[in-house]
Amino acid sequence: MKIGVVRETKDQEFRVGITPDGVRMLTGRGHLVWVETGAGQGSGFTDDEYQQAGARLVTTDEAWCEPEMIVKVKEPNAQEIPRLRQGQILFTYLHLAAAPEVTRALLEAQVIGIAYETIRNPDGSFPVLAPMSEVAGRLAAQIGVTLLQKNRGGKGLLVGGVPGVPRGAVTVIGGGIVGINAVRIAHALGADVTVLDVDLRRLAYVYDIFRGELNTLFSNPVNIERAVADSDLVIGAVYIHGRRAPTLVTEAMVKSMEPGSVVVDVAVDQGGCIETIRPTTHSDPTYALHDVIHYGVANMPGAVPRTSTFALTNTTFPYVERIAEEGVEAAVGADPALMQGANLWQGEVVCEGVADSLGLPYRSLETLLG
Repeated sequence: MKIGVVRETKDQEFRVGITPDGVRMLTGRGHLVWVETGAGQGSGFTDDEYQQAGARLVTTDEAWCEPEMIVKVKEPNAQEIPRLRQGQILFTYLHLAAAPEVTRALLEAQVIGIAYETIRNPDGSFPVLAPMSEVAGRLAAQIGVTLLQKNRGGKGLLVGGVPGVPRGAVTVIGGGIVGINAVRIAHALGADVTVLDVDLRRLAYVYDIFRGELNTLFSNPVNIERAVADSDLVIGAVYIHGRRAPTLVTEAMVKSMEPGSVVVDVAVDQGGCIETIRPTTHSDPTYALHDVIHYGVANMPGAVPRTSTFALTNTTFPYVERIAEEGVEAAVGADPALMQGANLWQGEVVCEGVADSLGLPYRSLETLLG
């Protein structure tokens, strides 16, 4: 199979879809890998490394147009989508439930869109979403407490406090991988941490691993309202398979926070669970609304690309290799987890969550493939 590795164009997105070691393994099996010049530079991989691994260095047009499968990190933008061709496999994060324009354009392009974030194991875990969720969760807490500094526009609070001074309050909504990693950092910094979730077993697990040194609350509107009002930092960490994130923190709740407080919504690429959030970029990451600082960068792990690229490709590469070896239909048909990753299939929406979120017709991939 001919595989294309393109250079990311999203604002300050420095990750890359395949490492030189991955290229070496693919070319060793007889596959052709075309790497756009400079694609790995942001993650610390030179063109020479890719070339020595067996890749062919190509232009932007060649990297997009010729290969049978495009492997990247973030969803294609309006400049990139026209480069795609019918039947081409696009393997990347897509987050289509909150992106109707991108979805329509990809449907018109009639590509096969397999989304990292919806690949789901039988046990309910998300193997490709997990490593970036770990990174994003840790960054969310790290960035959030930094934004509480007065020189960053915050209220001038040290979340760990000092003897004789109260600690800052951090609320994490969602006890999944993002949430637990945000809790890990906030707890280590000495904050007074509260985590909310609808899964009582998950809350019990979080309570146990942190030895009861935090607050756990069942997630409902009343508990969220109280926790947000008392918080210096709120972190949204909600994900529902393939669907737009539910709005859990209302604008009224944000208004109830003290001036200089901070909200960070890791769910922003799925539409966000905080009503007042909107996507921002690494170049312009924050804005103030109701005197509360909002951080809504949709590609947070792109800020630490070296770590993120290795963590991501550890999980994506086996799927890339399987698709290349078996062909996409056989690979998807033989792997239920990968089948759940399929969002679009040559003009059809085959992910129920995406279809429901956008009000589009849904077709079962099993039925489509016969």
